[in-house]
Amino acid sequence: MKANFEGEKVIVAGGSTGVGLATAKQFHEAKAQVIITGRSEQRLREAQTLLPGLQTEALDSTNRPALDTFFKQQGNIDHLVISLSGGKGMGELADLPVEDLRSGFEGKFWPILNTLQAALPYLNKTGSITIVTAASSVLGAPGTSGLAAINGSLELMLPAIAKEIQPLRINAVSPGVVDTSWWDFLPADEKQAAFAKYAAVTPVGRVGQAAEIADGIFFLAGNGFINGTVLRIDGGLSL
Repeated sequence: MKANFEGEKVIVAGGSTGVGLATAKQFHEAKAQVIITGRSEQRLREAQTLLPGLQTEALDSTNRPALDTFFKQQGNIDHLVISLSGGKGMGELADLPVEDLRSGFEGKFWPILNTLQAALPYLNKTGSITIVTAASSVLGAPGTSGLAAINGSLELMLPAIAKEIQPLRINAVSPGVVDTSWWDFLPADEKQAAFAKYAAVTPVGRVGQAAEIADGIFFLAGNGFINGTVLRIDGGLSL
């Protein structure tokens, strides 16, 4: 597996927080030219402070014309990581508003596909794409059917996309419950209670950390013989 990405260009869409930022850090330390995108200019500035030399671009991944312009300006790209996530779609089916599920697709599924399409003309054929899905795609837990629809749809597309874009590679990382800002919709005490609940049913006995998911993304980008694969990094939650 490649450990040094010196001279290679890596774009991390959704790279200003959580798994995306942890991934940008790993590539930055491996001497890649790293560009992260995000909607919050404040978070992008904070990321630059954390990782001097990091390049940032304020970009809304729901805006296809803006995506097209951005990738055209970037030119050749070696590796693309897409760590975009909406906050909607959770809840038991009987009480899940259809609008929430639609918002979940609008916040993750469509932005990921838009980013993929906009980037494809500029990705080097020897490079890689890694998308971040979620263990909800296979978990089968009450309250996750909407999230399963969003993330499962992305994972089911991988084999066909891999064949369409060959020899360019595409893989996915599917995290379990990870301590990131995604959970900030809950008050602090409720978030910790949720983590404790998930830790109790996860074989490793805890929730994950963003850096552990970034390890998997870094591995997939560096191993040129892995393609069309979903790497589940969930502590055994989906077993």
